[in-house]
Amino acid sequence: MAAVGFCGDWFVFSCDTKLVAVHSKQTREPFVFDCSAAEKKPKTTKDDNNSDGASEETGSDKVLAFTVSPSGKLVALTDDNKRLVLFHCEPSWRCISIRFVMRRCTSLMFSQAENELLAADKSGDVYSFSVVEPQREGELKMGHLSMLLAVTTSPDDRYIITADRDEKIRVSLLRSPYNIQSFCLGHQQFVSALLVPAGHPHLLLSGSGDGTVKLWEYESGRKLQSWDLRELEETPSSEADKQKTPTVCRITSSPDAHVAVQCERVSSVQFFTVDQEAEEKLVPRSRLSLPHCPLDVTFDPEGRLWALMDSSEAPLRVYKHTGDSWECDAQSPELSRVTEALRPHWETLHQAPTRANSRFEHLYKVSFDNVTAYMQKKQQRLEEQQLKRTKAHKANGSKKAKTSAAGPQSSA
Repeated sequence: MAAVGFCGDWFVFSCDTKLVAVHSKQTREPFVFDCSAAEKKPKTTKDDNNSDGASEETGSDKVLAFTVSPSGKLVALTDDNKRLVLFHCEPSWRCISIRFVMRRCTSLMFSQAENELLAADKSGDVYSFSVVEPQREGELKMGHLSMLLAVTTSPDDRYIITADRDEKIRVSLLRSPYNIQSFCLGHQQFVSALLVPAGHPHLLLSGSGDGTVKLWEYESGRKLQSWDLRELEETPSSEADKQKTPTVCRITSSPDAHVAVQCERVSSVQFFTVDQEAEEKLVPRSRLSLPHCPLDVTFDPEGRLWALMDSSEAPLRVYKHTGDSWECDAQSPELSRVTEALRPHWETLHQAPTRANSRFEHLYKVSFDNVTAYMQKKQQRLEEQQLKRTKAHKANGSKKAKTSAAGPQSSA
């Protein structure tokens, strides 16, 4: 999975097994971490006792997710081999620790205090890993009955907010997660993205496989607003496109409170602003059309949008807000510097086999309409029975006609 982000002035890019960081302001040596060359998990007694090895699944070293701390000084990644790697990036990049998680992770998040790293996994558990003691094993924080897809915290570190495959958003106390504050319910499919927008510490944005973005007052679980992204398309869609439900894969906000929503396999980005005092709190703004489908988007510290795109010619573009629209900043010196440094890694990006595959397709729930199938079979059975009765009735009529016709001839 290809992803981008900013850690201070460092542009961070992940694809396949590598994490690459390039300084956008200065000509400095890029930092490259390759998970395929990283420390392997040491064998334990339990592993040695596993004679057949059938239950031990080998990962591929691909980076599954990474996150940046609020201060921009720390970065963490997790890969398909269940590594959890912690980095310090200022004044220079260095790997602090490599630990291992119990299950493959889907989302990472630093606490606002940056003293712990939260890791949500596919089995529905959230583990807390110490940043202060970087070699300490993780502690189980909370569990869910469904796969987790996103995790975040409130700006005051009071709440931990989790989103799962079963359309639920749970708000719990971070220090005692068994105390559930509220549920935010209303999505019709898995919840794939969460964001507490900049400048609005009591509000939560969520995106889902149902193609909607919703705004919540998360402490009470009250839904404030919902937008169906298909209704915001500027150009009329064909009937086929109208049937497709976009999957929200990223919600991110700039320092100056612009909210960008990216959908998987959609070549545009929808912008919103949040106004807590207005009657319509989540206000749709412009829609930015891109030359190719974006693989990921992020804002830099100056509020410009960086888009990593599915293109071998120009995979990276920068857009700045001008008036009421977003304009491509092709002459940006930062873009030139980052593009040049990342050029050796583009080949990895465009050879990645997962690039064309959907990350969310397997998460959609398939409904089985047994009643319709039963009614169809019942109707077919009734028609067959009616046809048999009709044939039998005709056969009986023919016999009676022959008998009545033969009777007078015998007596003659």
